[in-house]
Formats: sequence, structure tokens, C-alpha cells
Amino acid sequence: MPANPTWDDIKGFAAKLNDPKNDFAGVCLRGLAGWGEVMAPLDTMINTYGGQWFDQDWNAKLNSPQVKSAVSDYVSLLNNYGQPGVATSGYGDCITRYSQGKAAMWYDATAMVSSVEDPKSSKVAGQTAYAPAPVKDTKSAGWLYSWSLAIPQTSKHKDAAWDFVSWMTNKDYIKLVGNNIGWERVPPGSRLSTYQIPEYAKVAAAYAEPTLKAMNNASQSNSMVQKVPYPGLQFVGIPEFQDLGTQVAQQISAAIAGQQSVDDALIQAQQYAEIVAESYQTGAKK
Repeated sequence: MPANPTWDDIKGFAAKLNDPKNDFAGVCLRGLAGWGEVMAPLDTMINTYGGQWFDQDWNAKLNSPQVKSAVSDYVSLLNNYGQPGVATSGYGDCITRYSQGKAAMWYDATAMVSSVEDPKSSKVAGQTAYAPAPVKDTKSAGWLYSWSLAIPQTSKHKDAAWDFVSWMTNKDYIKLVGNNIGWERVPPGSRLSTYQIPEYAKVAAAYAEPTLKAMNNASQSNSMVQKVPYPGLQFVGIPEFQDLGTQVAQQISAAIAGQQSVDDALIQAQQYAEIVAESYQTGAKK
């Protein structure tokens, strides 16, 4: 595996390592419909291939040659070398398959390490090397996302909620998890100070630096070929995206399942995106 792999590298390795007769996939990737499932890794692929959801004038671009190339390669990679039942396989399934030694490679969120490196549940703990997200035409191609805690205005117990939030995000909580559950179970990427704890640094030697580097490189300038009018890398930072992303994901998953072609999937996806784009093109939400 090169220090900075390309999608062509991934395809080549997957082809060599795929062994379906022994239930061993060349690669594991999300195929399950959902804006936060198949679209997460796929959107980073679209970005590094030069694609975009909308251009600077809010014209939908899901029918562009760049998007078609990325989606076609993703679908082909999974159909040829991916895990069984890939069209209904998501993050959770890939955790299980990879941790049980049934996949050669897995591209996904850095949060995976807590499960992959847990010797109590993973057969490959301590046997995995980590590389940056695969690229095509950009410096990097990962994504940035977080699971966060918030206190709603409607809460009747704001002080108690704050006590919990401040405790759960504190340095002492990280040490509590490490000392009582295991340092490999500490949430990666949640506190910079975590990486300065000797016990964690020892356990996380294989993935600490790649995790920090992935977060630092997760910007549109590093991960996209073309400028876009919206925030986000693996998602479009507009209110409509949860619905739009899921609609598009359903088309992509159908293509992965062989129920329709990539061309047909993107024709429908483009129509969904054009409807959303209209309100932004009028200037109402610019």
C-alpha cells in the first residue's frame, strides 16, 4: 500500500486479494442507501474525481462526466471485489466483516479504530496499517464529521445536562475510559490532548498520526478540484440535503444492486438536485 494511495491502487489491490470462494472480499465499502451511508465515502470519491453536486451558480452537476466516472468506478469496484450483499451493507456491516478478517481493505471513518483495534472483539487487532483516503486528482480526499452533544432550549434540566456534557468531554473522562475499558476504546479525534497521553500513544501508534493528518487535511481546498457554493465534504451543507442525499443514495444503491444502470441512477439524481437548486438560483437563499 503506497503512503498516498490512489483509487487505481485500491482497484488493483482489491482485484488481487479478492477471494469470494473463501468469503473474503477485496475491499469493503458502504453500499447501503442513505446520505450518511453510501454517500459518505462516495462523495469523497466524487470530489477527488473533479465532480460536485452544484457549481458556483447553483446548477446541479450530478450528470457531469466527472460524477459519472466516480460513481461508475465505485459501483464497479463493489460489484467486482466488494463484500456480499453490498447494496444493503453499511458502516456497521463493514466493521463486523473487517474485524472478523473477512475483507482485505476498508475505507471509512477514523472512528473505526475503536472497534478494529479492540482485541476483545476483533481478530485483526494490531494487524492493520492505516493510509489516507484514496485520491485521483487532489492532494487529499477524506471527509470531516463529528458526533456532538447539545442542550436544547426546551430542556428543563440545563444545568444537569451541562454537568453531563462537560464530564463526558473532559480529559478525565478520556482517562477513565482508557483505564477501565481499554485505551483502544477511547474516542479518536475528540480531544487533541488525548494524543499526548503516553498510554494512548502506545496503543494508537499505528493510527494516531494518520487520524490527526486526515483531520488537518480535510478541507475543500485540499479535497476538491472545483469550487462549490456550499460547506461540507461528504455532504452538502444545506437544510435540504438530508432528504436530497437520501433520494440520490437510493438511486446509487439500486445501481449497485444491479436494478438499474449508473446512467439511469444519475439521470434521476440530477432531477432531484435540480429541484433543490431552483430556490438557491433565485437568490432567495444565497
